[in-house]
Amino acid sequence: MPRPQSGGLRGFLAALLIAAAAAAQAGVVVGEPPPDLLGKDRDGTQVRVSDHRGKVVVISFWASWCTYCLKELPALEGIQNAAGSGQLQVVAVNFKEEPALYRRLLHKLKDAQMTFTHDRTGAIGDGYGLRGLPFLVIVGRDGRVAYTHAGYGEQTLDRIIEEINDLLSEAAPSA
Repeated sequence: MPRPQSGGLRGFLAALLIAAAAAAQAGVVVGEPPPDLLGKDRDGTQVRVSDHRGKVVVISFWASWCTYCLKELPALEGIQNAAGSGQLQVVAVNFKEEPALYRRLLHKLKDAQMTFTHDRTGAIGDGYGLRGLPFLVIVGRDGRVAYTHAGYGEQTLDRIIEEINDLLSEAAPSA
């Protein structure tokens, strides 16, 4: 009796594994637009990447337990202040913390000029392919992802500043 052909099943399983791996890696891709929605700001207004087209947008996912995240926020605030909010917008997305804790953190950060949003369920981070904190996405003036950084530390800050400055030196796209 001839042996059953298993090539079709193997091919199907291989395709399924590849699709599952791709789904697990889903998220932002350099050169492509990022997911648009970033949550609501302190005033309850929906924050979208597309609202800042023509600016460099820095999206920083953070949490109170992430020591480097807490060091990074003031540095990002300083970069935004130096560049000016007409050129650079920092959006700090708090990742998966309880609403009461997030409100307390916002109160402590009340003088910060950057935009804060809250990703209570992790859905925003999932859309970005968040792989660890801190997680930073830098979007160019054209609305496309220019750089991403995951799980980095202080040694990366100079490179991040250089990347932001390079993007700020580029002309805004024509409408």
